[in-house]
Amino acid sequence: MIKGILAVLLLAFVVAIPAFAADPAPNFKLNTSDGKAVDLSKLKGKVVVVNFWATWCGPCRSEIPGMMQVYDQYKSKGLEIVGISLDRDGWKVVNPYVQKTKINYPIVIGDGAVVEAYGGIEAIPTTFIVDRKGNIAAKHVGMMMEEDFEKAVKAAL
Repeated sequence: MIKGILAVLLLAFVVAIPAFAADPAPNFKLNTSDGKAVDLSKLKGKVVVVNFWATWCGPCRSEIPGMMQVYDQYKSKGLEIVGISLDRDGWKVVNPYVQKTKINYPIVIGDGAVVEAYGGIEAIPTTFIVDRKGNIAAKHVGMMMEEDFEKAVKAAL
């Protein structure tokens, strides 16, 4: 009898826990290829998509056009996207790719500190949606289809 009551109480407690507890997004300050600093703390008040990717990653390359579309559509409503490249060869491979694909949002090169701050990125693409208060609202590991990406952005806006 007591075990049954404890099980019901435990179940009620587990159900009452929010599905996702928003944690503050770790701040970073990284530079674009032209030396412009991208400081996450300065983007507070906007919905920020932080996307870890690399030029050699097929799923990463596949999701970029959709991200560009969504960025065009929602930038005026407070959306910002920051692509954090994890390419080991840095700007030598990233710059030609960015120019060829005409990526319309800021790209920076990640380092070990930012990877560690975001929990150790184990697979790419990995995308975080940061709400206007600077908290992580969502995390997605793997390629996002444009409609799923747009849905996540709209929910945060």
